[in-house]
Amino acid sequence: MAMMRSYSWGFVWLMCVFPLALPAAEEWSQFRGPTGEGHAPTTARLPLTWSETENIKWKVAVPGEGYSSPVISGNQLWLTTAIVAQLSEEEEAEKLAKLTTNPRGIKFGGALTLRALCFDVRHGELLHDVTCFQYPAANPKHATNTYASPTPVIHEGKVLCHFGEYGTCGIDAATGTVLWRNQEFRIDHQNGPGSSPVVWGNLLIVHFDGTDKQFVAAYDLETGAVAWQTPRTAVMPERPEFKKAYCTPLILTVNGQDQLISPASDWVYAYEPATGKEIWRANYGQLGFSTVPRPVSGHGMVYVCTSFMKSRLLAVKYDGQGDVTASHVVWHSDRQVPQKPSLILVGQELYFTSDGGIATCLDALTGEQIWQERLRGQYSASPLHASGRIYLFNHEGQCTVLKPGRQVEILAENVLDAGAMASPAVLGNALFVRTTTHLYRIE
Repeated sequence: MAMMRSYSWGFVWLMCVFPLALPAAEEWSQFRGPTGEGHAPTTARLPLTWSETENIKWKVAVPGEGYSSPVISGNQLWLTTAIVAQLSEEEEAEKLAKLTTNPRGIKFGGALTLRALCFDVRHGELLHDVTCFQYPAANPKHATNTYASPTPVIHEGKVLCHFGEYGTCGIDAATGTVLWRNQEFRIDHQNGPGSSPVVWGNLLIVHFDGTDKQFVAAYDLETGAVAWQTPRTAVMPERPEFKKAYCTPLILTVNGQDQLISPASDWVYAYEPATGKEIWRANYGQLGFSTVPRPVSGHGMVYVCTSFMKSRLLAVKYDGQGDVTASHVVWHSDRQVPQKPSLILVGQELYFTSDGGIATCLDALTGEQIWQERLRGQYSASPLHASGRIYLFNHEGQCTVLKPGRQVEILAENVLDAGAMASPAVLGNALFVRTTTHLYRIE
């Protein structure tokens, strides 16, 4: 049940959030697109229906494994992948036996190569295959994760790739040359890397929320040198596994000041992106860790999901200072909130799908439920809003297309041969989808 705190509605309506300057129309430069919140340009005219034999302009196999989403600039589409040597059952058992704790679903890998791949968006031709990092052995990860899950960023001719504890690098997009590498920060992800980087000014900003250390850091885009590093300041759970998180931050401009909205374990923070100085923080009101969904914003609030144990959705006003838990948490909801997929805000309605396929629409101002509908399959990919529709991709290869509104209306159900863990990208009137085996241009 959604819960409300009293506040001034007039104030909320007067509050505005202005995204940073958008990239050019021919770019899908980061995780979840130009604003980072899952909205395609209003000019996009995507197809409503497709299949393996309908509206597929091209389809190419992607080597290795990775859940990073495609990013696009001009005629280039980039994504990352991991090539992992498989261990024998005996080698796997030996490594697991050495762990001090043995969480469910943990897997080890052998020799690890982390690569960035560039495809021509017009024909699907592979233009660059860049080796970013190589390791003789991979640390453990969850069986449902990959070593190439963070989505890269394209910015002013550079491709910025982040692989968590394995390193971060800058690549010249035109030539595929690695410009810099940084491997200073090593943390225990426990389940593998997940947080995608964001660009602000001349900085690349990344979360490092492990079981052992928790902080946010910024790299100089030109050199890869560390510009600042800020530890999480709030009191956290005692158990190390409850301290980790995998969330991607969101940058907003609030009353002329830029804020980095940064969900972590137990708390959501706001920082000055130029310096890493903390502006405000709010507690989730329950244990919330392994946080994954990227926040979205609107109506003077930021909407945050807490993921595990049981996910909670909070609406937090972002104009505060210090600990704003008691004053700025407007409402929360605990019903079928996603642990992995992000949200989508369209007008006054907030839409999301639980990992288990329960689609929900809430009133974004009050948190009251408008409708709920069971969909097929399991979900990790974040929703896309384009062409006046909401696109929802599941693990089983199906995309359900909804019409936004206060009544449930399913417009289409489209099926591909493999499922999508990565979130889609858009360029012009084309939809780019990475499944677990292939990359598609749907148009």
